[in-house]
Amino acid sequence: MLSASLFAVAQTQVSLIENVQSFLFISTQARFVGKSPLLLVSLETLMPYSPPSQIIARQLDYFHGKHLLLAGELEDTYASELRDIAGSISIFTTNLIYAKKMQRFENIDVQFSECYKKQNKIDMVLFYWPKAKAEAAFLLSMLMSSLGEGTEIVVVGENRSGVKSIEKLFLPYGKITKFDSARRCSFYWGQCEQASSFVFDDWFTDYPLMIEGKTLTIRSLPGVFSQGELDLGSQLLIESLPKQKGTLLDFGCGAGVLGAAVLQRYPDVKATLVDVSALAVFSAKETLRINNLNGLVFASDIYSEISSKFDTIISNPPFHKGINTHYSATETFLEEAPKHLHSQGELFIVANHFLRYPEHIEKAFGHCHQIKKNNKFSIYHSKKQ
Repeated sequence: MLSASLFAVAQTQVSLIENVQSFLFISTQARFVGKSPLLLVSLETLMPYSPPSQIIARQLDYFHGKHLLLAGELEDTYASELRDIAGSISIFTTNLIYAKKMQRFENIDVQFSECYKKQNKIDMVLFYWPKAKAEAAFLLSMLMSSLGEGTEIVVVGENRSGVKSIEKLFLPYGKITKFDSARRCSFYWGQCEQASSFVFDDWFTDYPLMIEGKTLTIRSLPGVFSQGELDLGSQLLIESLPKQKGTLLDFGCGAGVLGAAVLQRYPDVKATLVDVSALAVFSAKETLRINNLNGLVFASDIYSEISSKFDTIISNPPFHKGINTHYSATETFLEEAPKHLHSQGELFIVANHFLRYPEHIEKAFGHCHQIKKNNKFSIYHSKKQ
């Protein structure tokens, strides 16, 4: 048996672990070190998961034998933990990074697209609540229409993200009830009793953008940056760009505002627009199409799908992911930008004043110039020597 002092140490270890709330699946085991028995914590199954996934871990009985489809604001790899519980695991995601992350797991079917393509056997949706309520409504309509009556749904999300809205948002489909609260998250279960038709094109929001006396129409889907209106930072960048020629990359293109604005002015520019979001990529394609503009638009995780070099790179780079703030993707984008520019190629970005992007630009290019600013945004420029 453990001595009183060793038992106290062991108890302290366990208490510390229990207070690390962002980790799950902790196991303990007793081992002998020399002649002294010590209770050690096994870290083999210590895995970091998001608070919504942790509340799911409290309610695993809901998922036994189910043919499960995960969708919404997916971030962690908790789906892999459900493989031994559910009958099957499928994922629908509009995020290329998450799709690639989950494709490395066996026995998980991953669908990356702007629109869900129905799969056989799915009888339950596990829906992670997204930041934008409009995106939640869009995805729920798409999924319930496709999967139909009788489909069960579990909705999880952080309370600060507005997950409570599911109570009204699900009314057209059936009843949904909250069954658990923990980690400042909520857990709902419901079932689709009726499914209305889903018309993809009905979910676009169009708005006009004046460029040198000509009107552009911007088309955007729910969940795409600055949906339905021009972001003031993008407007400042459009006003600041010099005459363009040659090849151009619009990174984090969203609905294609920047790329379309350049092509409207300079139709001979060969523009490439990329974004990690399938919803953004489809929106940007629609923006170019409806304005009779030509450009190459595709999904890319920063430069993952890009092999060519450009004369100009422009961006209103993203720094939000879900309801949290993340900078790493943009920092990588800036630091690797010279590799994707021709000699004398130029970088133009817009950013909030508080973002520390100039130091990353200086690290990459050796210099960074602020060429314009207002009370909220700055335009930064650098040239590859």
